Amino acid sequence: MRSSDFTSARFGALATKPLSAWPHAYFLPAPIPRELTLEPETVAAVSRADLALGRLSGLALLIDDPALLLGPALAQEALASSRIEGTEASLSEVLSAENEDLPIENENLREVANYLRAIEQGTELIKTWPLTLRFFCALHETLLSSVRGEEKSPGELRQSPVWIGSPNARPETARFIPPHQDELGALLADWERFVNEPSTMPPVLRGALMHYQFETIHPFLDGNGRIGRLLIGLELMHDHVLSAPILHISGYFETKRTEYYDRLQAVRERGEIDEWIQFFAAAVEHQANESAGRIRTLLDIRERYRAQVRGDRSQVADLIDILLENPVVTVGAVVRALSVTQPTGSNLLRKAEALGWVRSAGRWGRGGKERWVAAEIWQAITRSDFDEGDTK
Repeated sequence: MRSSDFTSARFGALATKPLSAWPHAYFLPAPIPRELTLEPETVAAVSRADLALGRLSGLALLIDDPALLLGPALAQEALASSRIEGTEASLSEVLSAENEDLPIENENLREVANYLRAIEQGTELIKTWPLTLRFFCALHETLLSSVRGEEKSPGELRQSPVWIGSPNARPETARFIPPHQDELGALLADWERFVNEPSTMPPVLRGALMHYQFETIHPFLDGNGRIGRLLIGLELMHDHVLSAPILHISGYFETKRTEYYDRLQAVRERGEIDEWIQFFAAAVEHQANESAGRIRTLLDIRERYRAQVRGDRSQVADLIDILLENPVVTVGAVVRALSVTQPTGSNLLRKAEALGWVRSAGRWGRGGKERWVAAEIWQAITRSDFDEGDTK
């Protein structure tokens, strides 16, 4: 890090440990501010984002079973957050892997699957646990289980320095060196107090400060970005803003990855907190509006499909919820979900094909199992056509 880049001490400053074996300066963040004077543009951005969250929350309350609409959204969030860190996978691969009744061999897909498990784990734990070190360490252990990084102490705070953005993997050329490991205790204690104490701050502002500070503290050797982004939705649940993790915020960060990292760094170097909060608020507003639109479309599809088979005595109506949970299915997935025989599962998919709900999408995975895609649902979720060439 170049000391000349750090021109503001408003949110922290460079520090050293003269008596330690670590000779390099590191960034020591200031405690999270409990009050902030913001520019009018920032206040307006936060207000718009909070309103968008309110509309999304209200819409979610109208759904009789929110879990039906969470599957693809959670998969998108897990995939986008993992791809920011270099994981290479597609949504069709992730959803296809969910249909496999076998261990996932592809390491990239295991990373995404672990993120999904961590989301589900956090959604359950947040009902009874506060947002503390114990909480996010449990998620971190799940995230790094049996994947790249598992040698980097899953579920444990780092006991050594880390550095980020070095072109030759050396601390001398790093863009950012997080605080020394000896500083983690006090910094995380302040973070815990901030996210759990009563506050009059708008939820979006709290989320922006929480995420910035977590990424700056960088408490783990690996997986900090994914855990930090996962905590955004869980904090909104903790603060009773959302009842389920239906905000797919990592998709925005993935499309603006460079700006995302630059905005975080600009707070450390130049104290540009307004710019970071505006960026974060824009992400929340955009993704909340997109999520609300997707949910409305899926609800419309569900009602139209139900109307099509009203009075039908077969189990084809039961396929609707299965397709909403995962629009890429196999006969085996239908058999397991509905507890029917293989011929019955195949006949149900053929009937759904005749109704225009699904079409064959080629074969995938071990054994070349035939995939069926609910194209209209896929389009509603992804705003794109299904890529039948993705058969890895």
